[in-house]
Amino acid sequence: MQDAPLLRLAKSSFAAHAFFTCFSAFAFATFLAPPYPDWLQTPSNQRVMVLGYTYGGATTVTLGAIAGIAFLWHVIGARRALTVFVLALTLAFTSEYLGTTTDYPFGAYEYTSQLGYKILGRVPFNIPTSWFYMLVASLAICGRFLPAKDDNTSRWWWAFVGGLVLTAWDVSMDPAMVKTNHWYWQVGDLSQRSPFIQFIGTPFFFGMPLSNWLGWLLTGILVARVMLAIIPPSDWARAVSPHRFPLALYAVNGVLPIAICFAQDMVLAGVLGTLAMAIPLAAALRRDGAQARAPQQLHAH
Repeated sequence: MQDAPLLRLAKSSFAAHAFFTCFSAFAFATFLAPPYPDWLQTPSNQRVMVLGYTYGGATTVTLGAIAGIAFLWHVIGARRALTVFVLALTLAFTSEYLGTTTDYPFGAYEYTSQLGYKILGRVPFNIPTSWFYMLVASLAICGRFLPAKDDNTSRWWWAFVGGLVLTAWDVSMDPAMVKTNHWYWQVGDLSQRSPFIQFIGTPFFFGMPLSNWLGWLLTGILVARVMLAIIPPSDWARAVSPHRFPLALYAVNGVLPIAICFAQDMVLAGVLGTLAMAIPLAAALRRDGAQARAPQQLHAH
């Protein structure tokens, strides 16, 4: 019972995270979509909007991270939860910092000031923080349908599938965030580059190049693999995956980008983003259905 406060903290933080996420989705889908309404142009409302842009995203993501780490602490224990948090945050930041300074592994992009404080002036605090809790959710989803083996091959397979589940989030996220000026792509002239670089580096999906998804997948795999070195697949499947909390965390984070895509004439990104996130969620929820049917089948025999 001594861990009950951690679960309460996780649930309350998640509730606040979900509220701010849904409010942001409503705002960007309505009055924050150009042309802006007249009432938003008043000096007082402009100040509120500036405050919202400055602190809203950081607050929402921080609440998600608190929910993620409190939940993981509750089910796995303090040492491994904190270790996973620090390592995931560090590796995700390193990848994003390299991305904004060298263009690898994602491509040529820059963050604007709308996501708040930037670590080392390059990467908003929100970004590596969100990688952490969304990978917690992604690996928890994996534990519902992947064999829970702890050998090296299985850990890499889990990392790969976890990276795919994470990357599914970006199908709608990237178009939505570019549309709302949270970051932008700076793809230059690729005519002198190799055919492969031209292929992956040329924007093709609402201004985004294929290299972005490849960078997400690569980073997701590597961060997930390190997380699996601390918490092996058997422990994810035993202690983390049976809970629905990670599924709710994953699903809620799809609301904002999908809403923006549908509201701002990027229907294809909204549809594909919905499908991309719904597939792993549906696969994860099938386990609940199978478990619910099992007692009935046993009774029939």
